[in-house]
Amino acid sequence: MLSSDSKFLKPYDPGETEKRIYALWEQSGYFNPDKLPGGRTEPFCVVLPPPNVTGVLHMGHTYEDTVQDVAIRYQRLRGKKTLWLPGTDSAAIATQARVEKEILKKENKSRHDLGREELVRRVTAYAKESENLILNQIRQMGASLDWSRYAYTLDEKRNLAVNTAFVGMFNAGLIYRGQRIVNWDPKGQTTISDDEVVHEERVAKLYYFKYAKDFPITISTTRPETKVGDVAVAVHPDDPRYRTYVGQEYEANFCDVPIKIKVIADQSVDRDFGTGALGVTPAHSQVDWEISERHHLSRPQVINEYAKMTVAGRLNNLKTTEAREVVTTWLRTEGLLEKEEEISQNLSLSERTGAIIEPLPKLQWWIDVNKKFKLKRSEIPGLIAGAEISLKELMRQSVESNAVSMPQERFRKAYFQWVDNLRDWCLSRQIWFGHRIPVWYRGEEIYCGLATPAGTGWQQEEDVLDTWFSSSLWTFSTLGWPSQTEDLKNYHPTDLMSPAYEILYLWVSRMILMSGFHLGQVPFRQVIIHGLVRDKTGRKFSKSLGNGVDPLDMVAKYGADAVRLGLLFGTAIGSDVKFDEAKIKGQKHFANKLWNITRFILENASEASSGPDLTETDQALTDQLDQIIAAITEEMENYRFHLASEKLYHYVWDELADKILEASKLILKDNDTHAAESRRRFLRETLEKVLIILHPFMPFITEEIWQTLGKAELLMVEPWPIKPSVL
Repeated sequence: MLSSDSKFLKPYDPGETEKRIYALWEQSGYFNPDKLPGGRTEPFCVVLPPPNVTGVLHMGHTYEDTVQDVAIRYQRLRGKKTLWLPGTDSAAIATQARVEKEILKKENKSRHDLGREELVRRVTAYAKESENLILNQIRQMGASLDWSRYAYTLDEKRNLAVNTAFVGMFNAGLIYRGQRIVNWDPKGQTTISDDEVVHEERVAKLYYFKYAKDFPITISTTRPETKVGDVAVAVHPDDPRYRTYVGQEYEANFCDVPIKIKVIADQSVDRDFGTGALGVTPAHSQVDWEISERHHLSRPQVINEYAKMTVAGRLNNLKTTEAREVVTTWLRTEGLLEKEEEISQNLSLSERTGAIIEPLPKLQWWIDVNKKFKLKRSEIPGLIAGAEISLKELMRQSVESNAVSMPQERFRKAYFQWVDNLRDWCLSRQIWFGHRIPVWYRGEEIYCGLATPAGTGWQQEEDVLDTWFSSSLWTFSTLGWPSQTEDLKNYHPTDLMSPAYEILYLWVSRMILMSGFHLGQVPFRQVIIHGLVRDKTGRKFSKSLGNGVDPLDMVAKYGADAVRLGLLFGTAIGSDVKFDEAKIKGQKHFANKLWNITRFILENASEASSGPDLTETDQALTDQLDQIIAAITEEMENYRFHLASEKLYHYVWDELADKILEASKLILKDNDTHAAESRRRFLRETLEKVLIILHPFMPFITEEIWQTLGKAELLMVEPWPIKPSVL
């Protein structure tokens, strides 16, 4: 007898199903751990890596969100008190830049024409208008996030957390204001961190020349225009070619600019690059700045914030690229240019604007990662409260002790290498949208606090904090810190962090730093890094290649379940995913296969009861499925979702559909009543087990079928069908 629901006579329709099912989940309240049934006590918490509030869902988000939703839905079925906490990030630099561009286009005004208050108001309004777009797109993928706990990096609670964190680190002596070389973005007109710099391999010219005819040493550089800012030539102390010149000083007029050069010996010089002699330009190179510190050299700045030359003479106010041509022409004319050769060079670019980075000396706010401080509290193995430790040591110990488990060895090694080479973190950004640094000035006085200091004449710092500062507090600021909330007590440390490898250094490492300092805890117990989603040939998605794919177009065409399973299927977490629409289409066929299996079982076993004992054959089939479920459970526990989904797919298609259902047709027609009743019971129980196990991967279709079975409770909170004896 066919189920009274005739929808099974037609192919599965995800477009008709998915919105209705998601609304059912939201109405149940079960995304909120406080409302889950069954007296659950063991927590399992994941915080969503916050997408940009002004962004749109792309394939990378879709894959990342699917991985996390599979983990959350699985743990919910295992009876845990699951919290998946949603939020968005302000993406301050990108968001302000987008609004400024529109204002310039429509009103022909700059941010300085509008003033700080008006610009921030407009950017805030734009961010709020854009917010619902990305959140609704995340919903369309089936994400079982607790929307009642939604957080935004610039909301009032997170602002308090950010200011509290800054003040705490300032008072500990870890945040300081100092003049250092920064990565300056001439297009964005702000500093950016090392981790926001991307490197692009380009062909460059390496020029070999002398400063003057009587200068004894040939140097080489790809940036001859910066040589008007040189104060020294550094050579390796063991290089016999230059030993007699060390300590000598020379004067020259280099392209209209008087320079004074001292020959110094420094261990950092690479004897095998170029001539083995390095022209030292302290104000425009991080390496040269450090050399100048060791040798007490002056640091004349010759390039400004707009990447233009500031020296007098023929180079004045020229762009650096223009000045390069002028300098090389002058070198040729003067007979100083000895040779030039093409080399491959990694050019530093701003990730957000694409501008060539200009190293410049700037007075900025920094976090000192090497300075020792007293750890107030600690739950991290190997670190005791009261210990004197640096932030670098804290970050290393958190992972070395396995308090943060990083089972993917290549990422673990990369993390340690990055920590060991970490430099002080530049916190200040020269924009207006973001968390304004909680520091005030009055003459020579500096005050750092949560509110404006008493008295008159105080001026707050104009700069805002690097957006990664607020993001690095994410695991605990979203749980209510600095208040000691029940959520913070119950869910921190969180259980899983699964971001792309692109932000291992930008975000994961900094969360470990911040959580360790402020809470004495790790932010999460396990890190599973995932790869990037690329096109089927392995290329990155990009506008220039025209190979981008909108995940929502795929959802409209094939359904969210097919997109989810298609992204997970066949690729281990950590490897790059090669997106192929044929895989998504294949998973739509799989959804229809499940739909047809259900139709057969409802037609033939809708009246099945739990009464009859199973036949020997059906018991063997049940035992086989229990063993498969045990194997799938092991894969799920170890985040091998690709293997779990493949095992389940092959059971459903190759065993259940192709073999068991075909054999069932004969058994159900036979005169053996006991065998038929046993098979009906087996089919009904098998369908229910399959729906539960498949639910984390394909939540919409499984919940839709479950509702047809007349169950009192939603599938999303059913117990996982594992037998302890099998485990």
